Amino acid sequence: MNRRIFVKTVVVALGGNAILQPKQKGTIEEQRANVEVSAQNIVKLVQEGFRVVVAHGNGPQVGNILLQNAAAREHVPAMPLDVCGAESQGLIGYMIQQSIYNELKKLGIDKKVVTLLTQVVVSKEDPAFQNPSKPVGAFYTKEEAEKGMAKGESWIEDSGRGWRKVVPSPKPQEIVELDLIKTLVDAGAIVIASGGGGIPVVKEGDKLVGVEAVIDKDLASSLMAKQLGADILTIATDVPYVAINYGKPDQKNLERLTVDEAKKYLEEGQFGKGSMGPKVQAAISFVENGGEAIIGALADLREAVKGERGTRIVK
Repeated sequence: MNRRIFVKTVVVALGGNAILQPKQKGTIEEQRANVEVSAQNIVKLVQEGFRVVVAHGNGPQVGNILLQNAAAREHVPAMPLDVCGAESQGLIGYMIQQSIYNELKKLGIDKKVVTLLTQVVVSKEDPAFQNPSKPVGAFYTKEEAEKGMAKGESWIEDSGRGWRKVVPSPKPQEIVELDLIKTLVDAGAIVIASGGGGIPVVKEGDKLVGVEAVIDKDLASSLMAKQLGADILTIATDVPYVAINYGKPDQKNLERLTVDEAKKYLEEGQFGKGSMGPKVQAAISFVENGGEAIIGALADLREAVKGERGTRIVK
């Protein structure tokens, strides 16, 4: 009797440390070495028979592109943030794609890997556009900030270190290239998509128009996983478990967390707004729509997906 084999689809959201470690300068050699380790862990899932879609952060890389813009602004025109985000998708996707390809070849696995430049729709009505709060780029003097403000930009003084431009961080609404991602996954490819949360665009009639904004990578990964109908969302970070009382003597690592418990801890402020908070929110959003979510260390990726490590968020 023939049995139908169900192949599970896993969306892996790589944290920033998968590409650039703290205190590193960001040379291509450093980033390639980090990405090679990430690729080895991703290919372990392929060996287990999972279909894999990879998302990633882009904070340091897009920050460096903005710095390059600023340094060369007297010689070449600076590019807007959405274009810088697209640049970062290309450069990071290239590194991940090549590293996964090389790892597959080394293991004798015949599988294609592709990077898809991904646009993500946000709403013009999102309250974030009225309250830009996400710092981007370098620190500048007050005089330089005032020039930006005169052009309608938003700037803040950042902890005595100088002035930084701030942009909105709206919620992702729609993955524009979703059908293409599905087609590629169904064809057996490993797909790298929604890098850096996706290139933020808004709809103007029948047109898509890029906007100066930053989309949270984990929320975009959760949306992509939901819209793909993925079975598992894995958020790979630099800690093995979600914890309460993090960094305190009574820290408690959580192996299993219900949606209700996660919401309660979020309300209590247990998870940092700029660190674990968005990851837990993204996991909740995915689980509420069906599926499993796991948050854990990149090195434990295979074990986490198999239920042996990491924090599993369940209904």
